[in-house]
Amino acid sequence: MTVMVDQQGEREATLLQAYREELVERIERAITSDGSVQPLPGLHLYRHSIPLERVYSVVDPSLCVVAQGSKEFLLGENRYRYDPFHYLLSTIDLPNIGQVLEASKERPFLSLRLSLDPGIVSSVMLEAGYASSRKPAGVRAIDVSLLDANLLDATVRLTRLLDSPTEAPVLLPLIMREMVYRLLMGEQGVRLLHLATLGEGSSPIARAVERLRQNFDQPLRVEQFARELGMSVSGFHQHFKAVTALSPLQFQKRLRLQEARRLMLSEDLDAASAAYRVGYQDASHFNREYKSLFGAPPIRDVQRLREAALSHTSQ
Repeated sequence: MTVMVDQQGEREATLLQAYREELVERIERAITSDGSVQPLPGLHLYRHSIPLERVYSVVDPSLCVVAQGSKEFLLGENRYRYDPFHYLLSTIDLPNIGQVLEASKERPFLSLRLSLDPGIVSSVMLEAGYASSRKPAGVRAIDVSLLDANLLDATVRLTRLLDSPTEAPVLLPLIMREMVYRLLMGEQGVRLLHLATLGEGSSPIARAVERLRQNFDQPLRVEQFARELGMSVSGFHQHFKAVTALSPLQFQKRLRLQEARRLMLSEDLDAASAAYRVGYQDASHFNREYKSLFGAPPIRDVQRLREAALSHTSQ
């Protein structure tokens, strides 16, 4: 009996390794230079041949799988590291700090991100008979889990569609639903309720996140916000931070500062104009908060980023 169990374990390990090797091969073939591409609706591929500095962004509800290398997300005081053996699931739009940790020209960082649609998640939950009475209110909207054989198998079949453009329109929706089902049946299943309730508009925290994203440049009146959501101020703070790892004010500040940085980089705005566009009335206050988050004043930070981009392009 022990021998049979050992043999089964060896076969599973061999199969998992074959899946991982195939995933590397298919992503490497689909994206041949550093950067990102979206070859199929909702599917994003990434390649980096050097470790990256921290990147500040807002991650959409997504499943993230690494084929080669490793990456880390920082959210509040928490770190979420994932690699070919672990996946990352994010179920609410969250301002985060991402960093590619392991990458080289010989073994580039290769990964994929699959956007998760709330409608599909709700539909799969309904078909699977998933208990709708379970509540995600206090569940953090991001975490890392072991990438099991079933989910890895579906991920590999998803990347096979890159070589089958005639099959992709038919099979892509089916494989995406299967991947949602695999997530639902795994240890992060309850986290998907964030997405389902977002689609239904029934989660106060999901609604709060959506409103903050749409109106981050407006003054944040927490008391009014909590009252409109039918929550006490203390309850709103507690549940919001439990889900996002940030207070409402920290969440808004991250959105403002990241957008200001984007405006200065992509639209060539000066610091004062960018600050005003994202809701700051005091330029010195903006400069202090910007330096606190990004480690340098706005002008110096943007100059450094542009120089780094030019240096990387010329390599």
